[in-house]
Amino acid sequence: MRVATDIGGTFTDLVYVNDEGAIGVAKSHTTPPNFEKGVIDVIEKSKIDPRSIDTFIHGTTVIINALTEKKGVKTGLITTKGFRDVLEIARGNRPDLFNVRYQKPEPFVERYLRQEVEERLNYKGEVLTPLNKEQIKEIIAYFQKENVEAVAISLLHAYVNPVHEQQTAALIKEIWPEVAVTASHEVTKEWREYERTNTAVLNSYVKPIAATYVDKLYSKLKENKADGFNYIMQSNGGTTTFNQAKETPINLVESGPVAGIYGAAVLGELLGEENIIAFDIGGTTAKCSLINKGEIKVTTDYYIEKNERTAGYPIKVPVIDIVEIGNGGGSIAWIDDAGSLMVGPQSAGSVPGPVAYGQGGTEPTTTDANLITGRLSKENFDYHVDLEKVKKAIQEKVAKHYDISVEEAALGIIRIANSNMLNALKLISIRKGHNPGDFTLVAFGGGGSMHAPALAKDLGVKKVIVPVASSVFSAWGMLMTDLRHDYIQTHIKRLNDVDLNELNQEWRHFESEAISQFSEEGIDAACVMFSRFADMRYAGQEHTVKVPVPNGDWTQETISEINERFHRLHEKNYTFKLEDSPMEIVNLHLTAFGKVEKPELKKLTVTEKRIELALKEKRSVYYEHEGWLETAVYNRSQLSPNMKASGPAIIEETSASTVVYPGQSFTVDDYGNLIIHTGVK
Repeated sequence: MRVATDIGGTFTDLVYVNDEGAIGVAKSHTTPPNFEKGVIDVIEKSKIDPRSIDTFIHGTTVIINALTEKKGVKTGLITTKGFRDVLEIARGNRPDLFNVRYQKPEPFVERYLRQEVEERLNYKGEVLTPLNKEQIKEIIAYFQKENVEAVAISLLHAYVNPVHEQQTAALIKEIWPEVAVTASHEVTKEWREYERTNTAVLNSYVKPIAATYVDKLYSKLKENKADGFNYIMQSNGGTTTFNQAKETPINLVESGPVAGIYGAAVLGELLGEENIIAFDIGGTTAKCSLINKGEIKVTTDYYIEKNERTAGYPIKVPVIDIVEIGNGGGSIAWIDDAGSLMVGPQSAGSVPGPVAYGQGGTEPTTTDANLITGRLSKENFDYHVDLEKVKKAIQEKVAKHYDISVEEAALGIIRIANSNMLNALKLISIRKGHNPGDFTLVAFGGGGSMHAPALAKDLGVKKVIVPVASSVFSAWGMLMTDLRHDYIQTHIKRLNDVDLNELNQEWRHFESEAISQFSEEGIDAACVMFSRFADMRYAGQEHTVKVPVPNGDWTQETISEINERFHRLHEKNYTFKLEDSPMEIVNLHLTAFGKVEKPELKKLTVTEKRIELALKEKRSVYYEHEGWLETAVYNRSQLSPNMKASGPAIIEETSASTVVYPGQSFTVDDYGNLIIHTGVK
């Protein structure tokens, strides 16, 4: 069977599919700092035989956690003479423009550990000054004295010619084989000195952490007789091997969240839905991404910790374009200094968790509010729920401050959380020039289906899809992925002045490199597929547009076709085109997929059963503008294709609950997905 596990902030999820197409799921608590224990726990909880695991795919938050919590290793940087302070200088554009106390983010490498070496290439990659190897030896001795555990190398123009970086890395490995080393060209061959340097530094910073984690996980799997093919989810929406993940762990920075986005695209293709807003609410965060005409947008302009107050840290590797906010089931409700009710970004996580868990949590959370308003049933929790304790927490921390009832306070928490999530959904749709009415919302994660129908109505979305096993859908998405590698090379040339032989040689070099890399990973050349893109701009511009370009050798006809595509896409993205302006190629981008066998989804058997047989109970639920309403509660496992009902209704399943509001309706499709019509015309 194929098995996928996904570590979240609160829960570790598992989805498996056997060779007959049968799907099973399990969920257990995340176990920081020994995350691999949670993986083994969830395998045991699923009751599958580890020896039957043919393919194991894993998504992890270990890398992003190490970066945001600043828990990487002591790292040194070697750079070209005169460029020691590139991390400190960073970029001049300041997000918080009128804040006179604004401070740039602190570099991950302190100045005394940033060392310069004599060497120089020009912008064409030609050697002007040879590498001074004696200085490298001195720097190594200095780093050893300072107990450095990882080294990053970022030399000027190495994206064009990495010869000096290769020599430096080879020398370090010869003299000091136990230290972790990253040369910038190994993680990115795009220009932008600051971004490239920061990416190399962050990769080194987490490299020993990643190696330790992957080795521990591999050992645990072996111990449990699970010795099939092992893969890890990457931020670009594809998978890679355990060994490659240890070399370039920075590619795992959004390892978990992107799998759900990719899964939403696969589900959309199956159901004939090209335009999708993928929406994932977990225990700690809510994430969303827009899929337009079946295309998932991948960007290398990715930042961690970037918001309206801080510039964050750039990571120049391919990442699915995703917006993430600190609002989830475990998000804590609190009153700020001005007396306003806030929800998140602080989270109760899995330890101690919401008050309802009874594990020592004292702060009211979104989960507690959903319990008080009847959206969740205390019978569905893993723990004994003390309802009076939950009410008391909301009373003391929220209701008392505003002199309102506990129910009104709980609903207020839900509405604030919804407002935060709605802003994130607007960022990826309306703010990007898209009409939400043209899209379908695919809601997943433990809280996705609970909040999505209300959010869709406010956003103007007509249809919500809640997939089968929605609470572990990110893990399901991993089962549907292929191996993927991206090869990006800065190659600045005027389109009308391009050397076709040189360009075709570059593409062929990429493809040869991809086939060689996949061969090492056990993928036959016949199973490798390519997609090409060119990042282009008008001469004199700063920003680029990613243009899909044809495979095969380019000709003058190809250039004319690319010309038209660029004008069209530039107008779509920026509302104008300059047909008489010369165009430039900035980057060449090859995406290579190593196709693997994936499970085939089977349609469910249509039964003659009436939906009343799936009715669990009727209970009171507290709604906005409506107050308490008697609401039908259905058991999702008892629903079969073509069953339908109108709201108010709640559909309960293991670890998730779908809330259908008054005026909305739902039906079950052939695969068991819930299709909710939001009432938007």
